[in-house]
Amino acid sequence: MSFTFEPRAALRDVTLRDGLQLTGKMLSTARKVEIVRELVRLGVPEIELGSMAREDLVPPMANTLEVVEQLTPEELERCWIWVATPGHVAKAAAAGARNFQYCFSASDSHNQANIGRSTEASLAALPQAVEYARAAGGRIQLCIATSFTCPFEGLVPEDRVLAIANDPRAEGTCDIVICDTLGQAVPAQVASLIRRVREETPARRIVYHGHDTWGLGVANTLAAISAGAELVDGALGGLGGCPFAPGASGNTSSEDILFATRPGWLTPESFGAMVELSEKLLAELGEPNRSKSAQGARSKAEAFEWVIAGGPDPACDRSS
Repeated sequence: MSFTFEPRAALRDVTLRDGLQLTGKMLSTARKVEIVRELVRLGVPEIELGSMAREDLVPPMANTLEVVEQLTPEELERCWIWVATPGHVAKAAAAGARNFQYCFSASDSHNQANIGRSTEASLAALPQAVEYARAAGGRIQLCIATSFTCPFEGLVPEDRVLAIANDPRAEGTCDIVICDTLGQAVPAQVASLIRRVREETPARRIVYHGHDTWGLGVANTLAAISAGAELVDGALGGLGGCPFAPGASGNTSSEDILFATRPGWLTPESFGAMVELSEKLLAELGEPNRSKSAQGARSKAEAFEWVIAGGPDPACDRSS
């Protein structure tokens, strides 16, 4: 019997961008390419492969363009790269990237901390970024960080986010990404903003990017889907966080989102392979596994088809 969550939404795995931002260890280009290809093989429809952030500020992103150069055009069709300026788009496009996530914050204080300019300056530069993306035959998303709360200003009014979404300078963006950067939103709040974006702004695919800081990552993701989000972000093992947002912690776990939503391509076998991929990566990075579903998959409840065959891995068994 299938228990697919309705309405349906696709997963974008952001492990290689948001997931790696706060890690202390680097991944080689070859390892990142391997992870992209394994996620594609398992069926993950979209992937965020890295960022054009300055490598001196976010060292784990230093080899992002090398990763782009190693992937095939077919693989790159499924991949997104984080950008914050038109120059980022041009440079990433020259390396072969075709899908760009142009990100800035709804709150000026966080945008200054994260990107080094005002929200207005980022918005003013967006038309040039759109032009560069189009010239490369690519797509570009409007990504609004701190859509719910800001670490410096507190609650962000919904009307502030809607004003950005409705700004004519955002014309030409294919998607709008609504980000709970700090993971402080609650489901009713997420549903309210996503619904208003769907009803009161230009027709675009709505993407929800959440964090699990306060334990509501999956609940918020499901609320976003019910309100109209068609793509949702997650990271393996709940990795992630913004280095310029005090209080931010890991993304919502990709494994937890998949276990809750049960997309058609997901099977107990592919889920188990994803758990194993996540465990290996987290061990390499020296990071804890925050995914409750991954922990459940290593339990002793072997009559449940989603438990990994062969019993629990002693290194991962947290059952009592």
